[in-house]
Amino acid sequence: MRPWFYLIFFLILLGYSCGQKEETVFPQKENISESVFASGLIKSKGQYRAFANTSGILKSIYVKEGDQVNAGDIIVEISNEATRLNRETAEIALAYADRRENFAKLKDLEINIELAKNRYENDSMLLERQKKLWAQGIGKAIDLEQRQLNFDNSKTAFNSAMLRYGDLKREMDFNEKNAGKSLALSRSLESDLFLKSKIVGKVYALLVEVGEMVNPQTPLAIIGSSDDFLLEMQVDEYDIVKIKMGQKILVTMDSYKGEVFEAKVSKINPIMDERNKSFTVEGEFVQRPEILYPNLNFEANIIIQFKENVLTIPRAFLFGEKFVINSKGDTLPVQTGLKGFQKVEILGGIEESTAIKKPKS
Repeated sequence: MRPWFYLIFFLILLGYSCGQKEETVFPQKENISESVFASGLIKSKGQYRAFANTSGILKSIYVKEGDQVNAGDIIVEISNEATRLNRETAEIALAYADRRENFAKLKDLEINIELAKNRYENDSMLLERQKKLWAQGIGKAIDLEQRQLNFDNSKTAFNSAMLRYGDLKREMDFNEKNAGKSLALSRSLESDLFLKSKIVGKVYALLVEVGEMVNPQTPLAIIGSSDDFLLEMQVDEYDIVKIKMGQKILVTMDSYKGEVFEAKVSKINPIMDERNKSFTVEGEFVQRPEILYPNLNFEANIIIQFKENVLTIPRAFLFGEKFVINSKGDTLPVQTGLKGFQKVEILGGIEESTAIKKPKS
């Protein structure tokens, strides 16, 4: 190989080495914040999945996706013939048990009581008269015995009529109340055939079609507020202790690229999801986008701490979490404070005039 080739290669290598200047910076005073990263979904406030209250066949759908509804508005109707027949049977039973329908029975017993009372009083009077005659030595013993027997029989008949009247009255009261409760229960079960909105809001999704078989485990629709939205995000178990109510949240979304929206922490669910080892945290917009839809993805930074005008360096210039390299190549220990995503606060070890180099990866 010719000597001039080695000369050219050496010059190229020398030029490349000279071009690889080490990157140096000076610490600067600026604002810094520490934050916890989280991601999640936009949810409509009050958003819920509406489930069927009973089993049956979906008969009718009264709304369309996107419709506004009021609390109590019917969303869908379920057909269940057995429920309808139970209600009709309960109405018949109540009509049969109605006191007015049994008035004739009560009246007949009242007449029997009156007749038995008159007979009882008459036999009582005849018995007393016979006893007086017997005391005067008038009459026969058999006559006194007959009067006593008549009195005992009429007394028993009167008491028996009174008991029958009381028993019928209690039975009527019980049947009327029981039939009324049965009808109320049947009507309640029949009302379950109509799924109604719990809130004022919007129908975001209808999850079934007419003719489908549904049961109480079947979600029929998704309903939520049309105006108010919240942020539902997952925070790792290692970071959850840093989260406090009211903390500022900076939100970015793919739907609004390049824009940052402000929110605040409004709820911290106090139980961890064992599947993904995270906690659900909710936030409310302080400054919200003009148009939002449920289930939009977002990324968020929850601001844990914020400091103004402190000494900072780029986080990439820190290594081992507590060392930097100065322009002479010396390794210097530093005391750090807040650590942001790109910057780290320096509490001691170097000054603004200390030039530091980026560690080699």
